Amino acid sequence: MKSVRPKKHLGQHFLTDLNIARRIADTVDACPKLPILEIGPGMGVLTQYLVKKDREVKAVEIDRESVAFLHKNFPKLHDNIIGEDFLRMDLSELFFGKPFVLTGNYPYDISSQIFFKMLDYKDLIPCCTGMIQREVALRMASAPGNKAYGILSVLMQAWYDVEYLFTVDESVFNPPPKVKSAVIRMTRNQVTELGCDEKLFKRLVKTVFNQRRKMLRVSIKQMFSKEKSASEAFFTLDIMTKRPEQLGIEQFVELTNLVEKELTTCK
Repeated sequence: MKSVRPKKHLGQHFLTDLNIARRIADTVDACPKLPILEIGPGMGVLTQYLVKKDREVKAVEIDRESVAFLHKNFPKLHDNIIGEDFLRMDLSELFFGKPFVLTGNYPYDISSQIFFKMLDYKDLIPCCTGMIQREVALRMASAPGNKAYGILSVLMQAWYDVEYLFTVDESVFNPPPKVKSAVIRMTRNQVTELGCDEKLFKRLVKTVFNQRRKMLRVSIKQMFSKEKSASEAFFTLDIMTKRPEQLGIEQFVELTNLVEKELTTCK
């Protein structure tokens, strides 16, 4: 079978450097023994190294041409090649409800959506590795006080330790992307409960970072309405003089609890 043609509408950029492919595949060794789910295997440049890990490997691929290629070239995977859209999949029974490692050369245009979905299954995914756009990787690994620190940083780091492993140049892809790439690893931290309403936490983080240059006392007003307006004392708290990039995870949790308390008492 001929090589698969990269499709622009699927954001396909096939990795051609086998040494880098091997290095990416080896990032799953941080979580040994667990089965592996690879997203977007394309022509199997990572898959060929993952199947040597002596673990169960499943690969989900939305491109029919790639699925046919994988079936022909990786007959041992057989039923473990899943021709579906990862974003629409129910991951709870993928490995009979057992934890697994997520990896892949992720499509850049949906990488954030992939990681947000991962958060919905965080108790099943103790480890996630792979390659994404360098800019996104920097945001995910960024600490408070940096320009790259934002929504993705807070929501991911609340549950995972994020490691920026190495940068990948544009020249090792077909076709070459217009940006540099990076390989990351996320390992589940010890947090089992945030200590606040998780939905409100997510809403708060997104709200304040949408106006990241403003002080919290300005941006957080959007959390309230005319029917439920916060007290004047609430906006005089010390934390309200800060901007969102100055807050760590614990401070966002604290702020979420303050907002929840105000929402339940305000008139």
